Amino acid sequence: MEFVMLIVSILILLLLIAKLKLNTFVSLIITAFILALLLGMKPMQIPDAVLGAQGVGNILGPNSVIFIFGGMIGRLVADAGGSYRIAKTLIDWFGVKRLQWAVLIASFIIGISMIFGVGMVLLIPIVFAVAIEAGVPLLYLGVSMTAALSSAQGFLPPQPAPTAVASALGANIGMMLIFGLVVSVITAVVAGPMFTKLAQKYAPGAFQFKTEIEAVGPVKEYDLKATPNFGLSVLTSVFPLIFMIIATVYKLIYTGGVTPKNPSMVDQVVEFAANPAVAMTIALVFAIFTMGIWQQKSMTEVGKSLNEGMAAVAGILLIVGGGGALRGVLVTSGLSDKIATTFQAGGSMSPIAVVLFAWAVAAVLRVSVGSATVAGMTAAGIVTGILASNPGNTLLPVFVALAIGAGSLIASHVNDAGFWIFKEFFDLSVKQTFQIWTVLETIISVTGLIVILIMTTIFA
Repeated sequence: MEFVMLIVSILILLLLIAKLKLNTFVSLIITAFILALLLGMKPMQIPDAVLGAQGVGNILGPNSVIFIFGGMIGRLVADAGGSYRIAKTLIDWFGVKRLQWAVLIASFIIGISMIFGVGMVLLIPIVFAVAIEAGVPLLYLGVSMTAALSSAQGFLPPQPAPTAVASALGANIGMMLIFGLVVSVITAVVAGPMFTKLAQKYAPGAFQFKTEIEAVGPVKEYDLKATPNFGLSVLTSVFPLIFMIIATVYKLIYTGGVTPKNPSMVDQVVEFAANPAVAMTIALVFAIFTMGIWQQKSMTEVGKSLNEGMAAVAGILLIVGGGGALRGVLVTSGLSDKIATTFQAGGSMSPIAVVLFAWAVAAVLRVSVGSATVAGMTAAGIVTGILASNPGNTLLPVFVALAIGAGSLIASHVNDAGFWIFKEFFDLSVKQTFQIWTVLETIISVTGLIVILIMTTIFA
């Protein structure tokens, strides 16, 4: 009956979001309370499971600084013209023939610290201006741009969804970042330049050359000489990643990935810097200096950028927390352990089977609910019990978190806000949006799964 109750709750969530158009965060909290009652939890347990240390607090507590500071860094780089500099410099370097690759790399760098919707709003005008100047359709460059942004959002901390899923599963953020870079680069290339060639053949109507698109609006002009230089812009954008990767590699080489019983001063400093919240705090201070003070901006202007960056992330932050509420109920009620027991009835599941199961759960939820974040967080709660029964495999949570990220991107359609954002920005029909956007997201999901399975076979 517990499984039936879970299915009923997911259907209620789908009804609230898709049919009644209720706010996603509110829908998640309501559904979490309903699921707790249906599972027969003691009334005194429910508030803590939904809102406390097991639910919303479990996710927002350690991750809120990472999410908010990431949004602030992205906005500081954008407002200083750093994102414009990155895009224009790479486009000049690569030339017209390799414009797709220039856009792909620029979008990937910017997408590391900027949520998908904001990245689209920021990059579309730049890419549109380049497309007109080069005499190519916007979508010819836009597919690569979108693939890069989506891949970064699905697999890379400090993006909210992968960070929250990794935290929920107890996966090492540094290792998640290292393996996530491999997955996201491959998926971006396959779903970007490679897919564009195929899409031009079966959906040529979507690739019409246009000189005006209503949703894009006027292209914001920057004086390139007044923007931060290319190296500084890139360094500021990827600064948190550099910190976490260096610290993770150091720990792997010198301490075997664990904290020594008697750590040296260097060990303690590295352990401190490896903490994602610490890395993001240092990176934000660095960004305030490089993209604010050094650019002769007033602290009022810097403060405005910080506020706008925080506002852009706030909605996603709440949805992530709402997903944590569902996870809290699944874990506290013991349902995630029962799911693990059920699927391990014939013996313990192999790492490959766990990864496939996690991807499939996230994929089903994604198609049903629409939100990649909701799908990812709910899937994390469902597979928590399975991971707990494999305590010796420290890399398995990383690959499961990445698999959930891949599954949560599949087959985006009309119940996903991203579907409509893509449609409007590229001025496509609904049919064309299915042909391009839905297929693109599915390619990222399936390609990502294949890469993750290969890495799981080798390392887990």
